[in-house]
Amino acid sequence: ESLGQLGWLSIDQSASGEMKGLLLFALSPPSSLVSRVAQGTAGRKHELLTTMSAGGKSLVVDPFCFRQFAESDGSKKYGGTVFSNTIAEFEEIVNSRYSESELKDGYAPFCKHIFVENDFTDARVNVLPITKENEHLLRSKYEARNDKELPVLSRYFPRELVETESSPLPVAKYLDLILYSREQINKENSAMDNDERNVETAPWGIVSIKAQDADRESPMTPITAMRNALGKEEGGSGIPLERESYMEAYEYWKDHATVS
Repeated sequence: ESLGQLGWLSIDQSASGEMKGLLLFALSPPSSLVSRVAQGTAGRKHELLTTMSAGGKSLVVDPFCFRQFAESDGSKKYGGTVFSNTIAEFEEIVNSRYSESELKDGYAPFCKHIFVENDFTDARVNVLPITKENEHLLRSKYEARNDKELPVLSRYFPRELVETESSPLPVAKYLDLILYSREQINKENSAMDNDERNVETAPWGIVSIKAQDADRESPMTPITAMRNALGKEEGGSGIPLERESYMEAYEYWKDHATVS
């Protein structure tokens, strides 16, 4: 990646002219700013490399995920987990806990997961096992996540039928932040004629947040896997369907359903 115009600045210089410090900086910073400070005296050198987004964040909530925050109008029609935290508050907290070493692989190279303890939201679990006692409450509908996607069939438990004030669903122990790389997000934005969104520079966008009790990935719903196999123009990611992963998802979701 090009650093654009570069500048060099001597941090310190001895009487003999020996340079003790050097700062390399970008006059026209790219999507990520790389600052390298090399210091050395008496033949000993120490190098510090710091990388961050132009806004200082590694994680930002992608506009696709705005519907999961009450401050967004899209949350009014969204049946999944909606957070009362503001987007800015949420980003501040998850960035303070972010560590690249904690990233877990997702279903494709551009997809990662990071799991954070849910001690700062009131988000509740939104998946229930299907039992003889509740299976009559299951509903199905065709839905699209935005007006450019193809609607697909999904099934769910209506929240008002499985949760009451006296018997609420339990608060989730963890949040699964599903991340897409900046490059993938930009590709999908362009394919959906949303190039105006390609101004963010943080390396990871949070595209979905799952409230759950396990600090590991839960299987993707089979219909989501099918949608992802579609081209980007139809709201998918273009990743081919893998039969083994699909069947693993089927084994889980044939006995579970989301609460919406």
